[in-house]
Amino acid sequence: MTDTTSAPQAGSKVAAALRARRDAGTGALIGYLPVGFPDLATSIEAAVTLAENGVDVIELGMPYSDPVMDGPVIQAATQRALAEGFRVRDVFTAVREITARTAAPVVVMTYWNPVEQYGVRRFADDLLAAGGAGLITPDLIPDEAAAWLEASEATGLDRVFLAAPSSSDDRLRQSVERSRGFVYTVSTMGITGERTELDAAARTLVARLRERGAQNACVGIGISTPDQVTGVIEYADGAIVGTALVRALRDGGVDGLGEVVRALSAGTGRPVG
Repeated sequence: MTDTTSAPQAGSKVAAALRARRDAGTGALIGYLPVGFPDLATSIEAAVTLAENGVDVIELGMPYSDPVMDGPVIQAATQRALAEGFRVRDVFTAVREITARTAAPVVVMTYWNPVEQYGVRRFADDLLAAGGAGLITPDLIPDEAAAWLEASEATGLDRVFLAAPSSSDDRLRQSVERSRGFVYTVSTMGITGERTELDAAARTLVARLRERGAQNACVGIGISTPDQVTGVIEYADGAIVGTALVRALRDGGVDGLGEVVRALSAGTGRPVG
Protein backbone atom coordinates (compact mmCIF):
# COMPACT_ATOMS: atom_id res chain seq x y z
CA MET A 1 0.00 0.00 0.00
CA THR A 2 1.20 3.54 -0.74
CA ASP A 3 2.63 5.43 2.23
CA THR A 4 0.03 8.06 3.12
CA THR A 5 1.58 9.53 6.25
CA SER A 6 2.57 12.71 4.46
CA ALA A 7 0.95 14.69 1.67
CA PRO A 8 3.30 16.52 -0.68
CA GLN A 9 1.73 19.41 -2.59
CA ALA A 10 3.35 18.63 -5.97
CA GLY A 11 0.66 18.21 -8.60
CA SER A 12 -2.09 19.69 -6.44
CA LYS A 13 -4.30 22.01 -8.48
CA VAL A 14 -5.53 23.71 -5.34
CA ALA A 15 -2.05 24.23 -3.90
CA ALA A 16 -0.96 25.70 -7.23
CA ALA A 17 -3.86 28.18 -7.17
CA LEU A 18 -3.01 29.22 -3.62
CA ARG A 19 0.68 29.53 -4.49
CA ALA A 20 -0.13 31.76 -7.48
CA ARG A 21 -2.03 34.15 -5.22
CA ARG A 22 0.72 34.12 -2.63
CA ASP A 23 3.35 34.84 -5.29
CA ALA A 24 1.20 37.74 -6.50
CA GLY A 25 1.13 39.18 -3.00
CA THR A 26 -2.58 38.58 -2.42
CA GLY A 27 -4.58 35.91 -0.67
CA ALA A 28 -6.97 33.45 -2.26
CA LEU A 29 -10.75 33.49 -2.18
CA ILE A 30 -12.52 30.13 -1.95
CA GLY A 31 -16.25 30.15 -2.65
CA TYR A 32 -18.81 27.54 -1.58
CA LEU A 33 -22.14 26.78 -3.25
CA PRO A 34 -24.28 23.64 -3.07
CA VAL A 35 -24.84 21.56 -6.19
CA GLY A 36 -28.47 21.60 -7.31
CA PHE A 37 -29.53 24.89 -5.71
CA PRO A 38 -31.88 26.28 -6.77
CA ASP A 39 -31.66 23.67 -9.55
CA LEU A 40 -28.78 21.83 -11.20
CA ALA A 41 -28.41 24.08 -14.26
CA THR A 42 -28.47 27.28 -12.20
CA SER A 43 -25.98 25.88 -9.70
CA ILE A 44 -23.55 25.21 -12.56
CA GLU A 45 -23.96 28.77 -13.87
CA ALA A 46 -23.52 30.12 -10.35
CA ALA A 47 -20.27 28.21 -9.85
CA VAL A 48 -18.89 29.52 -13.14
CA THR A 49 -19.90 33.01 -12.02
CA LEU A 50 -17.77 32.56 -8.90
CA ALA A 51 -14.67 31.94 -11.01
CA GLU A 52 -15.47 34.75 -13.43
CA ASN A 53 -15.67 37.26 -10.60
CA GLY A 54 -12.62 36.48 -8.50
CA VAL A 55 -12.98 33.12 -6.74
CA ASP A 56 -9.76 31.12 -7.01
CA VAL A 57 -11.04 27.73 -5.81
CA ILE A 58 -14.64 26.55 -6.13
CA GLU A 59 -16.05 24.46 -3.30
CA LEU A 60 -19.13 22.50 -4.36
CA GLY A 61 -21.26 21.22 -1.53
CA MET A 62 -22.97 17.87 -1.96
CA PRO A 63 -26.49 18.04 -0.49
CA TYR A 64 -27.01 15.66 2.41
CA SER A 65 -30.00 14.83 4.56
CA ASP A 66 -28.19 15.39 7.88
CA PRO A 67 -25.88 18.40 7.42
CA VAL A 68 -24.65 18.70 11.00
CA MET A 69 -22.09 21.47 10.31
CA ASP A 70 -24.31 23.68 8.19
CA GLY A 71 -26.20 26.75 9.34
CA PRO A 72 -29.82 27.53 8.41
CA VAL A 73 -29.13 29.28 5.08
CA ILE A 74 -27.05 26.42 3.68
CA GLN A 75 -29.34 23.79 5.21
CA ALA A 76 -32.35 25.35 3.48
CA ALA A 77 -30.49 25.43 0.15
CA THR A 78 -29.38 21.82 0.35
CA GLN A 79 -32.84 20.68 1.41
CA ARG A 80 -34.27 22.41 -1.64
CA ALA A 81 -31.71 20.69 -3.84
CA LEU A 82 -32.72 17.33 -2.40
CA ALA A 83 -36.40 18.17 -2.93
CA GLU A 84 -35.60 19.04 -6.55
CA GLY A 85 -34.30 15.50 -7.02
CA PHE A 86 -30.54 15.82 -6.45
CA ARG A 87 -28.58 12.58 -6.93
CA VAL A 88 -24.90 11.89 -6.26
CA ARG A 89 -24.23 11.55 -9.99
CA ASP A 90 -25.26 15.20 -10.38
CA VAL A 91 -22.01 16.20 -8.62
CA PHE A 92 -19.96 14.71 -11.43
CA THR A 93 -22.15 16.35 -14.06
CA ALA A 94 -21.67 19.72 -12.36
CA VAL A 95 -17.91 19.32 -11.95
CA ARG A 96 -17.53 18.26 -15.58
CA GLU A 97 -19.46 21.25 -16.92
CA ILE A 98 -17.81 23.77 -14.59
CA THR A 99 -14.25 22.62 -15.28
CA ALA A 100 -14.96 22.75 -19.03
CA ARG A 101 -15.68 26.47 -18.67
CA THR A 102 -13.18 27.69 -16.09
CA ALA A 103 -9.65 26.92 -14.96
CA ALA A 104 -10.46 27.32 -11.27
CA PRO A 105 -9.95 24.05 -9.37
CA VAL A 106 -13.17 22.46 -8.11
CA VAL A 107 -13.25 20.59 -4.81
CA VAL A 108 -16.32 18.80 -3.48
CA MET A 109 -17.35 19.27 0.13
CA THR A 110 -19.18 16.18 1.29
CA TYR A 111 -20.11 14.32 4.41
CA TRP A 112 -18.56 10.87 4.34
CA ASN A 113 -21.58 8.57 4.30
CA PRO A 114 -22.62 9.30 0.68
CA VAL A 115 -19.07 8.55 -0.50
CA GLU A 116 -19.05 5.24 1.36
CA GLN A 117 -22.45 4.33 -0.03
CA TYR A 118 -21.32 5.16 -3.59
CA GLY A 119 -18.01 3.35 -3.15
CA VAL A 120 -14.87 5.22 -2.13
CA ARG A 121 -12.66 4.24 -5.07
CA ARG A 122 -15.54 4.56 -7.53
CA PHE A 123 -16.30 8.06 -6.23
CA ALA A 124 -12.64 9.06 -6.52
CA ASP A 125 -12.37 7.69 -10.05
CA ASP A 126 -15.56 9.43 -11.18
CA LEU A 127 -14.53 12.74 -9.60
CA LEU A 128 -11.14 12.58 -11.29
CA ALA A 129 -12.73 11.74 -14.65
CA ALA A 130 -15.04 14.76 -14.29
CA GLY A 131 -12.08 17.08 -13.73
CA GLY A 132 -12.44 17.52 -9.98
CA ALA A 133 -9.47 18.45 -7.81
CA GLY A 134 -10.35 16.72 -4.54
CA LEU A 135 -12.60 16.45 -1.50
CA ILE A 136 -13.24 18.38 1.69
CA THR A 137 -14.53 15.89 4.27
CA PRO A 138 -15.80 17.69 7.38
CA ASP A 139 -16.87 14.62 9.35
CA LEU A 140 -13.95 12.35 8.42
CA ILE A 141 -10.89 12.44 10.66
CA PRO A 142 -7.49 11.41 9.29
CA ASP A 143 -7.02 8.35 11.49
CA GLU A 144 -10.33 6.90 10.23
CA ALA A 145 -9.70 7.75 6.58
CA ALA A 146 -7.67 4.76 5.35
CA ALA A 147 -9.92 4.04 2.37
CA TRP A 148 -9.92 7.67 1.24
CA LEU A 149 -6.19 8.08 1.77
CA GLU A 150 -5.59 5.05 -0.44
CA ALA A 151 -8.03 6.21 -3.15
CA SER A 152 -6.66 9.76 -3.17
CA GLU A 153 -3.10 8.48 -3.47
CA ALA A 154 -4.11 6.34 -6.43
CA THR A 155 -5.93 9.20 -8.19
CA GLY A 156 -3.84 12.18 -7.08
CA LEU A 157 -6.92 13.98 -5.75
CA ASP A 158 -6.51 16.56 -3.01
CA ARG A 159 -7.81 15.68 0.43
CA VAL A 160 -8.73 18.49 2.80
CA PHE A 161 -9.19 17.69 6.47
CA LEU A 162 -10.48 20.12 9.08
CA ALA A 163 -8.72 21.66 12.06
CA ALA A 164 -10.69 23.32 14.86
CA PRO A 165 -9.67 25.52 17.79
CA SER A 166 -10.43 22.55 20.07
CA SER A 167 -8.17 20.14 18.12
CA SER A 168 -5.36 18.51 20.06
CA ASP A 169 -1.77 18.97 18.94
CA ASP A 170 -1.74 15.36 17.72
CA ARG A 171 -4.91 15.87 15.67
CA LEU A 172 -3.45 19.02 14.12
CA ARG A 173 -0.31 17.10 13.19
CA GLN A 174 -2.41 14.41 11.51
CA SER A 175 -4.44 16.99 9.60
CA VAL A 176 -1.29 18.73 8.36
CA GLU A 177 0.49 15.52 7.38
CA ARG A 178 -2.44 13.95 5.58
CA SER A 179 -4.12 16.95 3.96
CA ARG A 180 -3.18 17.85 0.40
CA GLY A 181 -4.23 21.19 -1.08
CA PHE A 182 -4.83 22.96 2.22
CA VAL A 183 -5.99 22.45 5.78
CA TYR A 184 -9.51 23.77 6.33
CA THR A 185 -9.12 25.96 9.39
CA VAL A 186 -12.38 26.35 11.27
CA SER A 187 -12.55 29.93 12.52
CA THR A 188 -14.86 29.25 15.43
CA MET A 189 -16.71 26.48 17.17
CA GLY A 190 -20.20 25.84 15.85
CA ILE A 191 -22.08 25.67 12.56
CA THR A 192 -21.58 27.68 9.40
CA GLY A 193 -23.07 31.17 9.11
CA GLU A 194 -22.24 34.84 8.97
CA ARG A 195 -20.71 36.46 12.04
CA THR A 196 -20.03 40.08 12.86
CA GLU A 197 -16.56 39.32 14.23
CA LEU A 198 -14.28 36.40 13.49
CA ASP A 199 -12.94 34.63 16.54
CA ALA A 200 -9.35 35.45 17.46
CA ALA A 201 -8.98 31.69 17.84
CA ALA A 202 -8.62 31.42 14.06
CA ARG A 203 -5.35 33.36 14.05
CA THR A 204 -4.00 31.24 16.90
CA LEU A 205 -5.07 28.05 15.15
CA VAL A 206 -3.32 28.99 11.91
CA ALA A 207 -0.15 29.68 13.91
CA ARG A 208 -0.40 26.22 15.51
CA LEU A 209 -0.80 24.66 12.05
CA ARG A 210 2.22 26.57 10.74
CA GLU A 211 4.28 25.26 13.66
CA ARG A 212 3.39 21.75 12.51
CA GLY A 213 4.43 22.40 8.94
CA ALA A 214 1.21 23.44 7.21
CA GLN A 215 2.01 24.87 3.79
CA ASN A 216 -1.53 26.09 3.15
CA ALA A 217 -4.14 26.97 5.77
CA CYS A 218 -7.44 28.51 4.65
CA VAL A 219 -9.97 29.87 7.10
CA GLY A 220 -13.71 29.28 6.86
CA ILE A 221 -16.96 29.64 8.83
CA GLY A 222 -18.28 33.11 9.51
CA ILE A 223 -16.57 35.10 6.73
CA SER A 224 -19.06 37.30 4.92
CA THR A 225 -17.57 40.76 4.21
CA PRO A 226 -14.61 42.14 2.22
CA ASP A 227 -13.08 43.48 5.46
CA GLN A 228 -13.21 40.02 6.99
CA VAL A 229 -11.55 38.57 3.88
CA THR A 230 -8.80 41.19 4.22
CA GLY A 231 -8.31 40.37 7.88
CA VAL A 232 -8.08 36.63 7.31
CA ILE A 233 -5.52 36.77 4.51
CA GLU A 234 -3.19 38.78 6.73
CA TYR A 235 -2.30 35.48 8.42
CA ALA A 236 -3.86 32.71 6.29
CA ASP A 237 -3.48 31.59 2.68
CA GLY A 238 -7.13 31.95 1.80
CA ALA A 239 -10.59 32.94 3.00
CA ILE A 240 -13.52 30.56 2.52
CA VAL A 241 -16.97 32.11 2.05
CA GLY A 242 -20.17 30.08 1.96
CA THR A 243 -23.31 31.42 3.62
CA ALA A 244 -22.96 34.93 2.16
CA LEU A 245 -22.73 33.45 -1.36
CA VAL A 246 -25.67 31.11 -0.90
CA ARG A 247 -27.72 34.02 0.43
CA ALA A 248 -26.70 36.18 -2.54
CA LEU A 249 -27.73 33.49 -5.02
CA ARG A 250 -31.01 32.94 -3.20
CA ASP A 251 -31.92 36.61 -3.03
CA GLY A 252 -30.36 38.05 -6.19
CA GLY A 253 -29.88 35.17 -8.59
CA VAL A 254 -26.70 34.68 -10.58
CA ASP A 255 -26.30 38.41 -11.27
CA GLY A 256 -26.62 39.30 -7.60
CA LEU A 257 -24.13 36.59 -6.76
CA GLY A 258 -21.61 38.08 -9.17
CA GLU A 259 -21.85 41.48 -7.47
CA VAL A 260 -21.22 39.99 -4.03
CA VAL A 261 -18.26 37.92 -5.27
CA ARG A 262 -16.63 40.97 -6.87
CA ALA A 263 -16.92 42.85 -3.58
CA LEU A 264 -15.45 39.96 -1.60
CA SER A 265 -12.64 39.53 -4.12
CA ALA A 266 -11.65 43.16 -3.59
CA GLY A 267 -10.94 42.19 0.01
CA THR A 268 -7.99 40.06 -1.15
CA GLY A 269 -6.21 43.17 -2.38
CA ARG A 270 -6.26 42.32 -6.07
CA PRO A 271 -7.64 44.63 -8.77
CA VAL A 272 -11.31 44.06 -9.61
CA GLY A 273 -12.91 44.60 -12.97
